[in-house]
Formats: sequence, structure tokens, C-alpha cells
Amino acid sequence: MESETTRQQKVARQIQKDLAEIIRGRGMAAYDGALLTVSGVKITPDLALAKVYVSIFPSAKAPAVMQQLAEENSRLRGELGRRVSKQLRIVPELVFYLDDSLDCVEHIDELLKK
Repeated sequence: MESETTRQQKVARQIQKDLAEIIRGRGMAAYDGALLTVSGVKITPDLALAKVYVSIFPSAKAPAVMQQLAEENSRLRGELGRRVSKQLRIVPELVFYLDDSLDCVEHIDELLKK
């Protein structure tokens, strides 16, 4: 596995921060009361594609929220573009993935209690 360049890491951090602010600005009500966290961003070496990992609480609302993020993808990308236009020539395509690591932690806790 090749390691990310410093540039990729910087761009990924910036996108993570900006997307988190955009989503937070919309409020929980926009996502049916679910709490969304942008838990990570991985970006391709050409900076054209950003894999955005989101964790959703409660996890029962995850399918609906993921569907909503897919539908709002171009609007979110446009808003991100306005924020990063000074740093990036092209705004990367966004692909949202569910980060279910919190569910795994919860499951492990349950198993340990047994």
C-alpha cells in the first residue's frame, strides 16, 4: 500500500474540516435528527476523488441519511468548492461511505460484558 503524500493529507484534512462545518451548519434537523460526524477523508493522488467517511448516530437512521447525502452530493460539493477555491484548482468528486466503527466498538463492549 502506497503512503499518502503530505499534500494529500493536507487537502484531506481541509476537506474534512470544511465538510464538517457545512454539515454542522445545516443542523441535525436537516438529517432527521441524526448526528453526523465526518470521521475521515481519503483523497486520491490526483486530488480528483475524495472518499468521505461519516459516522451517524443513531445508527438506525444511517440508511436514510446516506441516501440523503447521495442526493445532496452536488450541492455539498458546490459549497465545498466555494470554500476551497483558493487552495484547489479542481474540487474533488465526493463519495460518501458509512463509518461504522462506533457500531463495532459498541458490539465489542457488549461481547465483553457477556
